[in-house]
Amino acid sequence: MKRRSLVAAAGLAAIAPNTLARGAFAQNAAEKVRKINLYTWPQAALPQAYQASQLIAQQWRQLGLDIDVKPLQRQAQTALIWYSRDKWDATMWRMVGRPERSDPDEFVYSLFHSSYAEKGYDFIGYKNPEYDKLAEKQRTQLDREERRKTIFQAQEMINRDQPYAFLVHPKYPMAFNKAVFKADTVVNQTGIGIRNIWTFVNIEPIGAQKDLIINSSESINATNPLYIGGAVDSWITDLIWDRLMRIGPDGTPQPWSAESVTWIDDKTIDIKLRAGMKWHDGQPVTVDDVIFSFTAPAGDKAPMYKPFVTEIASMEKVGDMGLRMTLKNTNATFFTASLSKINLIPKHIWEPVLKSLEGKPENAEQIKEINRTGSGPFKIVRWAPNEEILLEAFPDHFKAPKIARWIMRIVPNAEATLGMLKRGELNFLGFFGGDPDVLVKFAKDNPDIVVTTETDVGFEFVAFNNRRPPFDDVAFRRALSLCIDRRLMVSAAWQDFAVPANSHVSPVLTYWHDPSVDQIKTGLAEAKKILQAAGYRLVGGKLYYPAGKQEKLTTE
Repeated sequence: MKRRSLVAAAGLAAIAPNTLARGAFAQNAAEKVRKINLYTWPQAALPQAYQASQLIAQQWRQLGLDIDVKPLQRQAQTALIWYSRDKWDATMWRMVGRPERSDPDEFVYSLFHSSYAEKGYDFIGYKNPEYDKLAEKQRTQLDREERRKTIFQAQEMINRDQPYAFLVHPKYPMAFNKAVFKADTVVNQTGIGIRNIWTFVNIEPIGAQKDLIINSSESINATNPLYIGGAVDSWITDLIWDRLMRIGPDGTPQPWSAESVTWIDDKTIDIKLRAGMKWHDGQPVTVDDVIFSFTAPAGDKAPMYKPFVTEIASMEKVGDMGLRMTLKNTNATFFTASLSKINLIPKHIWEPVLKSLEGKPENAEQIKEINRTGSGPFKIVRWAPNEEILLEAFPDHFKAPKIARWIMRIVPNAEATLGMLKRGELNFLGFFGGDPDVLVKFAKDNPDIVVTTETDVGFEFVAFNNRRPPFDDVAFRRALSLCIDRRLMVSAAWQDFAVPANSHVSPVLTYWHDPSVDQIKTGLAEAKKILQAAGYRLVGGKLYYPAGKQEKLTTE
């Protein structure tokens, strides 16, 4: 296996690493920091991220770096970044707002805990035993104020190490047609906005149009209950598959498929399953199905969901509709991070699928052609990749929708989206990739269109591959991160529909967000100062490693 590493250059004369100014010493070419590849989505898919990548590359070049911006289609980018973790430098990326992320645990623990560096959410390979202890500690703290202090410490440590360059928490504009739907049945969810399951099961048509027709600017990658996909994938997953609990509009977990969820002690939970539930194929949802749903990710075939079940020590069926879960440790986040996260899947369908994968390198995440039978409020009827997906209301659901169908159309072009909204070919705007001011003006000219915005629980960022030089150096990461002007990101890339970011805990979560990490000094001068202090040198307009260090391709 080949890997890049920084090694001391044998036989080099000592060169004083005291300046970033042009040097008079002869330089070893191997000491020059190599070209950095910055991957991004294409401009048509995510114009804000693409624009941000161009601005960031310009700022990094002023440090003496050679930056190549490489747009990749979503599936190709995922294949490279997620499944070839040692083969990339930096990439534009985003963690989207999902309801279960209203508790900071999923980001605080899963994004940066070293145990998830190989296959999980820690795809950048950040490893810090000191941080691991904080991430583990906050899970066990039942005292909310004490847990808050620990989460603040975790944010301060990430601020220090800058494993990512956080950019913004977007403000996503969304819209709906109030001539088609009763405005007071549209639900806003904290940190998510109006595009959420509470809206989709409660929204009430006014007249003959019973279909909700929503847009997406990007294609669906997968509809798989054991795969955590991107934003659009999650819209579908939320509607097809149920969970024991759901995050309510106020950001707190509440029973959903469970009639009740009760703490017996700090490690024991009693769950009573809602009676009368059915899978879309008509078979009953049983406690055995629930146990299977939480057992399936525990092996190696569903690594994305594995972090959310590892705390379960045992599960015991109690009567026909009861389940007792015993945890390995006290876990203050379990209702949100696990019971509101794990999709309920039918054992009679998925047990043979998982058995068929035994002894094979593939895992359940990679299955594309699957049976999409769930128990959720909508069932899938048709999926035409790159065109549309059609879901039909499931009338036997305990929270049966008032709309007849939920239809999502893939519309990459923002201008085309507005034209379709005006003609009634869309009646719900789930995402708008263009200039938000254009949407606001459009709504003024079309008074039936109601526009809303909500600051996202998620965030946009530049991911640094911490496994590879030069990104394995904290000083280098800090310099590149602080070189980025977040105010420029907000104004130029996100057209002021965002707030600056420097934390994995959104300011929307006012209780958990540490405001002190927002006070970062950015700019080219600050970045140069950090590099100079670490011994990097600017020679002939190019950035060189500290004297005696060079990057070398080694084989092992």
